[in-house]
Amino acid sequence: MTDAPSDRELQLVGDVNGKRVLDLGSGAGAAAVKFAQGGAMVIALDTNDAQLGRARALAESAEVRVEWRVGDLADLAFLRAESIDAAYCGGAVAEVDDPARLFRQVQRVLKPNAPFVFSFEHPWSLCLDDDTTVARSYFEPGPIDVVRDDEPLRIHVRDLGGIFTELGRAGFRVDTILEPKPDHPGARVPHRIVWRARKEGA
Repeated sequence: MTDAPSDRELQLVGDVNGKRVLDLGSGAGAAAVKFAQGGAMVIALDTNDAQLGRARALAESAEVRVEWRVGDLADLAFLRAESIDAAYCGGAVAEVDDPARLFRQVQRVLKPNAPFVFSFEHPWSLCLDDDTTVARSYFEPGPIDVVRDDEPLRIHVRDLGGIFTELGRAGFRVDTILEPKPDHPGARVPHRIVWRARKEGA
């Protein structure tokens, strides 16, 4: 699962020109650079300093400016309340121990009605072995080990009902859920799920 946003995800985030965009779990920087190229003022946060080094190099080669930060994705105390126009998280929600805390923090910094677009491995795909055999229970939260972008990673399985409930408790309204069809032929289940939730308020 790449950290680069798909065209559909970019559409869900909306026009970012002149807006402050928060990229959580920025990884190698593909999403942050894409938003900066669209005219956004981007703040990118990741837990991995080595990844941020690659992201900085990508931004330099693209000749865009991004504010890079290393730290806990759910620790957004450095941002003022209602100071962010849009938030994006490509895959990293599954890496966070406490998604409810992350959602509360993102809700705090977003402006009213602003979008939070995020994606992660679809829990159905994590149940199957080679898209055919059920290898683990849908109800087992993990963590489990996967390979993402050719690198091993430990993630938590997020059931859809739990995510929907925690978003509502944090003050979000879900308005879009996408389950993109995988590119490779023969796939029987979606490999990822994309959410757009908006901060409640006028």
